[in-house]
Amino acid sequence: METILIKAFSFVLIIFGAALLRKAGFFKAGDFSLLSDIVLKITLPCAVISNFSRTSVELSLFYLVPLGVLCNLVTIGIGYLSSPHDRQRRAFNMINLSGYNIGCFTMPYIQSFLGPSGAIATCLFDAGNSLMCTGATYPMAAAVAGVGEKSGVRVFLRRMFSSVPMDTYIIMVVLSLLDVRLPHIVTSFTDIVGSANSFLAMAMIGIGFEVHLERSKLLHIGGILLCRYAVALVMGAAFWCLAPFSDEIRKILLVISFAPMSAVCAIFTSRCNGDVAMSCTVNSLSIIISIVFMTLIMIVF
Repeated sequence: METILIKAFSFVLIIFGAALLRKAGFFKAGDFSLLSDIVLKITLPCAVISNFSRTSVELSLFYLVPLGVLCNLVTIGIGYLSSPHDRQRRAFNMINLSGYNIGCFTMPYIQSFLGPSGAIATCLFDAGNSLMCTGATYPMAAAVAGVGEKSGVRVFLRRMFSSVPMDTYIIMVVLSLLDVRLPHIVTSFTDIVGSANSFLAMAMIGIGFEVHLERSKLLHIGGILLCRYAVALVMGAAFWCLAPFSDEIRKILLVISFAPMSAVCAIFTSRCNGDVAMSCTVNSLSIIISIVFMTLIMIVF
């Protein structure tokens, strides 16, 4: 328990330390994009390669990919049903109730606590999650809002395969299925670079941490967060009690259920002409809430 609390506190310290340094002027606005590129294109892929190289993938775990898609579809559906008389609000809820911040938050968190096997299960869930977050959720919300560019199969595939983490997932899964092991010189390099992923991901979150609590929007913000974590509670209970996996995998699914909202929510909210400031606030608050829930799960289970 002490080890879990120390690690969780370290994550919180990095996040709020980076946020304070941004307020003090040490970090600039453009540093968020720079760190985001480093995490998503360098350190996260290296961490994925290292984790896949340390253990084999059980075929039963591939059910986690469609499970990642299903969880997104459930939250999108709840967002769609939440505001039947307001198209803009319905589109906002569809975007900001769905998606899981796996690569930049949950993956470093689980990697620190549960090791390579936990990280691989998280990667497979994120493969399905990413299909929705970066490809399918926005066109659905844009159609509801009546805005946005056309998005066909070609655009969807371009978004998918231009994602470095997604490409890394696919390559490492194929190599694992073929029982191909990367040379030691490659994994030695990825071990060094990937070890920086947790720190850089938390620092990036801290730099982008924004909370704008306008009184007129408090009810909507509170409603989204309450709905999100009520759904997480139901999903988490279902995973723990019903999922046909080992205790370790069910624990990982329970943790993922309480992951923060996707980092791309604010981007797609902007494209749907939604309230970007409120989206950033909901996203930032979800990080604080998720740290509490995820840490409690690690301690209790």
